[in-house]
Amino acid sequence: MKPIKWHIPNESSPLEAVMIGIGIGMGKPPALEETYDPLSRYHVLQGTYPTEQSVSHELDEFANELKTMGIQVLRPDGLGINQVFTRDIGVVVEHQFIMTHLVEEREEEQKGLESMLHRNPGAVLRPPETVRMEGGDILPMGNEIWVGYASPERFAKYTTARTNIEAIAWLKNQFPEKRVIGFELNKSDTDSLQNALHLDCCCSPLGMGHLLLHRPGFAKQKELDVLIQRYSESHIMDVTAQEMQTMHCNVFSIAPDTVISNRTFERTNAQMRSWGYHVIEVELSETSKMGGLLRCSTLPLRRR
Repeated sequence: MKPIKWHIPNESSPLEAVMIGIGIGMGKPPALEETYDPLSRYHVLQGTYPTEQSVSHELDEFANELKTMGIQVLRPDGLGINQVFTRDIGVVVEHQFIMTHLVEEREEEQKGLESMLHRNPGAVLRPPETVRMEGGDILPMGNEIWVGYASPERFAKYTTARTNIEAIAWLKNQFPEKRVIGFELNKSDTDSLQNALHLDCCCSPLGMGHLLLHRPGFAKQKELDVLIQRYSESHIMDVTAQEMQTMHCNVFSIAPDTVISNRTFERTNAQMRSWGYHVIEVELSETSKMGGLLRCSTLPLRRR
């Protein structure tokens, strides 16, 4: 396999290469005390946590859909653990690969990147111990980088707080030519309707100037205003708490005018089509019970 020249300028340029998560090896549903997000906790309690077989099938079908479009699809090295959400274990900004600093329960997942990194030699940025970040909180946006973060108080209190304020300063130092904008998120370890696990769970910028947005996910109105002022109101779809919980903001753009979304998102898909997007529907409803969906299960490596 030829090396991939990393290049991610933004969230919606035409996708050329991506790593998609795998369900094989995730095993049986976790015990309640082993969950680290409220949606997984809910489905463990309800007995509706997805099976390894169902998640593997959904992710494989998603990968095959992208392959039919000529997109290069990589998968992580299998480790016999939960490796569904590749988005969080790394992030590419421009031509730079960043090895993120995950919540402790997920650190082992990064070993699944070893083959890919070996085939694609180049400098890998590794934040210091004081900097915590996961890829779901990092949105490359051209001349800007949007970052979802937790305040020091929230970061100390909640397991669902994954990116700290130190990550913003670190990214500014690594990318001095870009404006790094932080958005503090509301957190809950027990109520998924009140928890914005990552920025991409409550905010999805689309390629033709539109935005899927769950406003209550943002902790500070002044920071939310910075985001909203970039869009006209007619270009914003307000996502409800129930829709946010089932990951309506976690769609995945493969081109400025093309979005992959879940088949069950009738209102969201209709709105995107009314804006002029080509919406490709796939089925990841079982995967979504684990607290992530399309953006969460993808690690883009190259866009045109």
